[in-house]
Amino acid sequence: MSEGGLTVLDGTPLRSLNLFLPQLDGVVTGAELLEIADSKASSSLFGLSLPQNIKASAFSRVIAGDVDDGVTFRQKEIAGEKASKVLSDYIFAIADELKDDPLVVSILDGSTLKLFLEDEDDYAMLAENLFTDLDIEDKGKISKSEIRNALVHMGVEMGIPPFSEFPLLNEILKKHGAEGEEELGQAQFAELLQPILQETADALTEKHVVIIQNIKVVNGSKLRKLLEDEKQFNDVIQRILQEKKSGKDELGKTELIRSFLEKHGKDLGLPPAESNEAAILLYDAVFSEVESEENAAQVDDEFREYVKQILEKFAEQLEANPIYCNLDA
Repeated sequence: MSEGGLTVLDGTPLRSLNLFLPQLDGVVTGAELLEIADSKASSSLFGLSLPQNIKASAFSRVIAGDVDDGVTFRQKEIAGEKASKVLSDYIFAIADELKDDPLVVSILDGSTLKLFLEDEDDYAMLAENLFTDLDIEDKGKISKSEIRNALVHMGVEMGIPPFSEFPLLNEILKKHGAEGEEELGQAQFAELLQPILQETADALTEKHVVIIQNIKVVNGSKLRKLLEDEKQFNDVIQRILQEKKSGKDELGKTELIRSFLEKHGKDLGLPPAESNEAAILLYDAVFSEVESEENAAQVDDEFREYVKQILEKFAEQLEANPIYCNLDA
C-alpha cells in the first residue's frame, strides 16, 4: 500500500506467502526456523530487515502458552508438520503486528535521482540550491569534501540513502575524487556532483534501499481491539468517570468524553488530537455526527454505550481514511 511517495507495510503480502519449508535434513532447530521465516518475510517486504520489536512481539505470540522459553525454543529440534505450523504462525504473527502498527517506508530505487538528472533545468536548480546552502560564508567557493554534505543535505526525500544504510556511497565519492580541500565554484560543483548522482542512481536501481520513516499510521486496528476487549473497554469508562469526579462536573457528557479522548486518545489507538489537520477534522467530524443524532439525548443513563458509539465511529473513520502522524513533528 502506497501513500504520497511513501509505502505502508501493513502485513498484507505476508498472508499470501508460499510457506513451503525447505528440507534441512528433515529437522531444523527453532533458531533456524526463525531465520527462514525472517528471510521469507524480508523478501516479501522489499528486502527490509524488520525491526527487532516487531519480531520479538511476533515470537512472543508464537510461544505464548508453550512450556518453552525463548532460549529453549531456539535450541530444540522441530520437524515435519510442527515445523511448518511454527513457520506459518510466526509469519502470520508478523503480519498481525504490522496490521496493528504498520511501518511507513521509503523505497529508494534510483527513480527520484533519475528524474532530477533527466531534466537539465531541474538538475541545474538542484545543484545551485545545494551549492548556495553549503556556501555558508558566501565566498562563491566550497571544498570538494562538501560533496558528501550535499548528499546528506539531499537525504531520503531526494532519493539519497543515509551513508550508514548504503556504504557504497563512500566508494562512489572516492572514485570521483570528491575528497580533500580543493575549492570548487558553482559550475565545477555541479559538474562533479552529476556523475556521483548518476552512479548512485544506477546502484540503487540494482539494489534498492528501504528506509523506515518515523511516521505512525493510525488505522483503527488498535481501537477495534479495545472495543472487542471487555476489560480494556471497561477500564476506559472508569478512567473517564474518574476525570468527571476529579473536577470536570461542569462539562457536558459529550464535552467530557471529547476532553478525555483528546488527552488520552493516543493510548487507545486514536491519533493525537492536534497532530495535524486531518486529526482535527476527524475529531470534529465524529463529535458533530454524534451530537446531531436523534438518540444522543436519550443515552444519559447509558454512558457506557455512548462512549462505545463514539469510539466505533472513530474506528470506522480511521479504517476508511487512516491518519499519518509524523513522530518527528
